[in-house]
Amino acid sequence: MKIDLSEVGRPQSPGARAVNAMTCDVEDYFQVSAFAPYIARDSWPTRECRVEANIERILALFARHDVKATFFTLGWIAERYPQVVRAIVAGGHELASHGYGHLRASDQDRAAFDQDIRSSKALLEDIGGVPVIGYRAPSFSIGRGNLWALEALREAGYRYSSSIYPVAHDHYGMPDAPRFPFYPNGPDGLLEVPITTVRMGGRNLPAGGGGYFRLLPYALSRWMLQRVNQQDGRSGLFYFHPWEIDPGQPRPEGLDAKSRFRHYVNIGRMERRLEQLARDFAWDRMDRVFLPQT
Repeated sequence: MKIDLSEVGRPQSPGARAVNAMTCDVEDYFQVSAFAPYIARDSWPTRECRVEANIERILALFARHDVKATFFTLGWIAERYPQVVRAIVAGGHELASHGYGHLRASDQDRAAFDQDIRSSKALLEDIGGVPVIGYRAPSFSIGRGNLWALEALREAGYRYSSSIYPVAHDHYGMPDAPRFPFYPNGPDGLLEVPITTVRMGGRNLPAGGGGYFRLLPYALSRWMLQRVNQQDGRSGLFYFHPWEIDPGQPRPEGLDAKSRFRHYVNIGRMERRLEQLARDFAWDRMDRVFLPQT
């Protein structure tokens, strides 16, 4: 599939304070892709769910700092905790899709992917009572091998995706993708908004959240986002998960060292860092930051 890798949008006006997009991938600790070899999918209904309490804390944090955000929500979560979806919408946040059951897009064929993105969209819209126009693939699992997924999303009624991470990583990544928003199938198609990176030494370095935000000193993460806002003149895109603010979550047995480190590194500091991030930058929803307003 041939795609257009031309970035769109103009840099911020000189001197203007950039508005960045805050996003949260609404899934529980036992649903992360790295845990898939250790936690059977059919055991999910019997696991202790922590997402409801964690979302409540996140919504309170955002309310304290007048932050509006986009919540990419699993259909599996929405079905079991509809009150979480309604609280997100009631708070003035954007409701978006993360698929139904956290299946990587790269592990699905076209028919299965179509069913997943359409059923999750319909479910979220029914519960939330608002249109769902944004999608993020679990584990940023759209790349060179399945770019057809972007056209499938457009046909299913989505207006934008945030599913490509322009970095080299062992679980995901498309390093040669644009660093800033682009229309892969032309200006009348779907807008892809990559996770924020900083260009240094000929490489894209992760600057948009996740485990890197917990691993790196906060001052470095702040500097990278400031660089994107000031030097590139662009809005940044930040993401995190509800389980990242929850040091008391159950810890599955038998995890390999890499997965254990990535999941738990500095997890006790995450909520304080989010508080600081909310104070240091201006934030809004994905749809209002990146989509043309009519």
